[in-house]
Amino acid sequence: MRAQVRSKSRDTRFLVIVSQSFDFSCHDRDLRAQGLKAAAAMTKGLGVPSARSPRLQAMPSATGGIARLVWARLREAGIQADNLLSKVGLTLAQIKDRKARLNVESQIKFLELGAEALQDDALGFHLALDFDLREIGLLYYVAASSGTIAEALSKAERYCRLVNEGISLRFSAKEMAIMLRYVGVERRSDRHQIEFWLTAIIRINRVLTNRRLVPSRVKVAHHRRTTPAEVRSFLGCEVEFGSDVDEIVLARSVGPMPVESADHHLNDLLVTFCEEALAHRKPGGVPLRSSIENAIAPLLPHREARAEEIARRLGMSHRTLARRLASEGLTFTGILDELKIDLAKSYLKKAELPISQTAWLLGYGEVSAFTHAFKRWTGMTPRQWRAEGNPERANDVNDRPHRAKGAQARSSRR
Repeated sequence: MRAQVRSKSRDTRFLVIVSQSFDFSCHDRDLRAQGLKAAAAMTKGLGVPSARSPRLQAMPSATGGIARLVWARLREAGIQADNLLSKVGLTLAQIKDRKARLNVESQIKFLELGAEALQDDALGFHLALDFDLREIGLLYYVAASSGTIAEALSKAERYCRLVNEGISLRFSAKEMAIMLRYVGVERRSDRHQIEFWLTAIIRINRVLTNRRLVPSRVKVAHHRRTTPAEVRSFLGCEVEFGSDVDEIVLARSVGPMPVESADHHLNDLLVTFCEEALAHRKPGGVPLRSSIENAIAPLLPHREARAEEIARRLGMSHRTLARRLASEGLTFTGILDELKIDLAKSYLKKAELPISQTAWLLGYGEVSAFTHAFKRWTGMTPRQWRAEGNPERANDVNDRPHRAKGAQARSSRR
C-alpha cells in the first residue's frame, strides 16, 4: 500500500514538473495543456504494471488511436460503426475510453472494414494526413523535444512499443533509414495501418523541422499497381510497392537538422518517464506462425520461400524449425499453402491486379500452375472465384495471361 502511495506521489510530482516545463512560443502555447494530457495518459495507462492475463499478454496491443480515428470518420459519414466493431471483437466502450488499449489485429481489421464501408482505398493515408500529431501522446512529445531529427528517431525506435506492440521501428542513423517490422501480427493482413504509420512519420519529420522534407526512397511490402497521385504528391516521390520491407529513407543531411521545439530539460524528464513505462511493459512471446508467415511473404515472388531459408532468417536450424512446428501441430508446407490461399484471395479481390500478376506474386512461373493450385484449394479457377465476388471482372482482358492478351490484340488489328 505504501508503495502505491509513493508511486502516486511520484507521478503527481512528475505532472507538476511537466506543467512547469512546457514553455513554448506563442503559437504553440496550447502544447502545454496537450503535454499534460499526454503525461496523464501515460500515468494512468502505460506507467503502471499490466494486470492482463497471460493469454492476452501475448497478444500485441496498441493505444488504439488509429481505430478511434476510423470510428470518428465513420460517424462523420453517417455510417453505423457498432456492427463493424463487433465483427473485430471491439466495443464502443473501448473506443470511447481513450485509456483502453486495443488488440492490434482488431485495429487492423477495423481499418479494413472501415475502408470498405467508406469506399476509401487509401484510408490509412487519408487519416494520417489531417489528424493532430499531438494525439500520438507522450511519444510525440519525446520526439518534439529532442535536439535533432536523428535523436528524435532514435528515441522513437526505443519507445515505439509503448504506442503499438505489434510494430518494431528500426532506425539506422548512418543510412537515415526507418524500417517498420511487424511483431506477433501477420504483415499480410494489413495495408491501411502501415500506410498510416509511414505517412505520419513523414509528417512528424516535416513538422519538427518546419521543412517539406522529401524522402529519398519509400518501400512498402504490400502491393498496389501504381502509386496513387495524391500519395505521390504528398511524398514527393514514387513508392516501391511489393518490396521485401516497409521502409522510409531520408537524405543523410536530415539527421543533424535541429528540431524547432527542442527542449533538453523537458526531454530528459519525458525520457525518464518513458523508461519507467517501458519497464512495466514486458514483451510477450512472438507466435512462431506469424514470424514464419512474415518471413515467407516477401520471398514468394522470388521463389525463395523454402523451409531452410526461412529457418535461417529466423536464426535457427532447419531441424529446430521443424521440431518447433511439430510441437505446435504445424508443418511448414501447411503454413505455406494456407498463406498462399489467403494471399491469392486477397489479391483476387483487387480489381487492379490481373491474374497473371497474382500468379507471379505467389511464386508461380505460369498462370496455368497457379490456376491448377487454386482449383485444388477452392474447387474453382481464379477467374470463377473472382467472378463470384465481382461478376463484371469475369471476362476482363487483364485477367488473361500476357500471351493471350497479345493474341487478342493481334486479332483485333486484322
